[in-house]
Amino acid sequence: MNDAEKITITQVLDRAADARPDAPAMCVKRDGEWVTTTWREYREQARRAARSFMKLGLTPGMGVSIIGFNCPQWFVADIGAILAGGVPAGIYTTNSPEQCQYIASHSDSVVAVVEDAEQLAKFKKVRSQLPDLKGIVLMYGSDGDDGVYSWDEFLALADDVPESELDARIAAQSPDDTCTLIYTSGTTGNPKAVMITHDNLTWTAAVTVGEVEKYERKMGMEPAEITAISYLPLSHIAEQMVSLHGPMSAKGCTYFAESVEKLGDNLREVRPTLFLGVPRVWEKIQEKIVAAASKNTGLKKKIGAWARKQGLAGGYAEQDKRPKPMLFGLAEKLVFSKVRAQLGLDRSLLRVTSAAPISKDTLEFFLSLGVSIHEVYGMSECTGPATISMPDRYRTAKAGWCFPGGELKIAADGEVCMRGRHVFKGYFKHEEATREALDADGWLHSGDLGTIDEEGYLQITGRKKELIITAGGENIAPVAIEGLLQGIPVVSQAVVIGDSRKFLSALVTLDPAKVADAAREAGSEATTVSEAAACAKFNAYMMAKVDEINQQLARVQKVKKVTLVPTEFTIDGGELTPTMKLKRRVINEKYGPHIEAMYA
Repeated sequence: MNDAEKITITQVLDRAADARPDAPAMCVKRDGEWVTTTWREYREQARRAARSFMKLGLTPGMGVSIIGFNCPQWFVADIGAILAGGVPAGIYTTNSPEQCQYIASHSDSVVAVVEDAEQLAKFKKVRSQLPDLKGIVLMYGSDGDDGVYSWDEFLALADDVPESELDARIAAQSPDDTCTLIYTSGTTGNPKAVMITHDNLTWTAAVTVGEVEKYERKMGMEPAEITAISYLPLSHIAEQMVSLHGPMSAKGCTYFAESVEKLGDNLREVRPTLFLGVPRVWEKIQEKIVAAASKNTGLKKKIGAWARKQGLAGGYAEQDKRPKPMLFGLAEKLVFSKVRAQLGLDRSLLRVTSAAPISKDTLEFFLSLGVSIHEVYGMSECTGPATISMPDRYRTAKAGWCFPGGELKIAADGEVCMRGRHVFKGYFKHEEATREALDADGWLHSGDLGTIDEEGYLQITGRKKELIITAGGENIAPVAIEGLLQGIPVVSQAVVIGDSRKFLSALVTLDPAKVADAAREAGSEATTVSEAAACAKFNAYMMAKVDEINQQLARVQKVKKVTLVPTEFTIDGGELTPTMKLKRRVINEKYGPHIEAMYA
């Protein structure tokens, strides 16, 4: 696989448009109806956007900042910038004006493409600090200010640039050129810009698609058209691989969710063959299923409980290559097939989780419903995946096996390292950070700690920089302990505290849908999260549950005290990154009084 032909994004787009010109490439909902863009139209729009960027002054190597929710304009702007020799830089929609200014300035952006008036306002606020910005393009609406273009006005600029000039730009590109910047979430300080090349993207996408098709052939299926649904931030490499570059490589189709809130409805309409959900998305789906199932009574409730036992046993039997339970087929017919259809996952070949740790409880919950979730480990610096999991080769609570064509190893200090054509070129304008991440032999040092078992499956055990060093000098990885705490049914999120402290403690949020049941079990009258957090009986119940977990842990790993936080950790609240990873420093500061009270 490593000797596969090196190609550019333009070549991948041309192959899709030439092979399937009238097939759907993108679908978006407008006025209640799905509107399709074909591969021929996609290429035409991307080339027109490229010429418009050239008219606005985009020269090779300069940046185009893009901020907005997932939509066809996002794709066209991104690919158009690449065709013109530019370098797109996605910005999270939750970023502040100051963060937008930093990325636009750092990426040498000469054009900013923004979704609407809200995002436009951020750039207007900092425009005086962006002297190189030659224009701002609105995906939706119009503004009237000089230098601000509606989408139609922007595309009209292409009329002044001959196709031949664009062809010359494209011909000058090399597969080893940087073609996009992925800015890290920036849990501390300014984010670093990950330089991803054409070859990084095209090779990684091709290998992924190849593995899916290999599985289909193994199962006696004709390779199906890949259908994805796009809803996670496109400024993140995982979403770009799943909904932008993967479908382009497969000549498939991407549907754009109307919003994160309408994802459930859109899933049922689209029924994608490929679905990526970060752990928090899977947890939210789990919460809704549990809430709905709690209303079942009598025979329906008994059938559900019986089927879940069959599902869990059958899922693990599948992984161990053993026969499934005798009644698994009946459970599949009566329950599992209906669950998948209700979720919109009845056509899904691959259901992936990535970007952050996921609890074994959540994985086993879905496994018990006949829905296997395949964990993948990776990072922006390796173009997304460092491992892969497939329906016929995965292990629950393991993060997959080495990405085909790449290499994976555990360093002497336990750090996960990877090497291959998916590994990035370096950090833009940051040679020191590049030297720290990439060693002389080409190994990318992830900063994560892990192990690889005898079957080749990776397990992430923590993060080097997140290691808790207690007052007694013990090094403790919080992620594994947090995963166990999240296995308590009523627990939604958990953060372990203990750096420079005499013992470990934890901040815990609760699942509103499960509070009432847990309260009854605790002998508490609480019915809401805030009431539970304030109830002595409920707190005692929670500590008893934590003590059960402590029995599995070494003495220094035991959690001695717990504080129930009455509100969830969220992106808007500042506790989570846009990809829903914990911002530990922010949590420690925001909940400082709660933490200090546990150590008083």
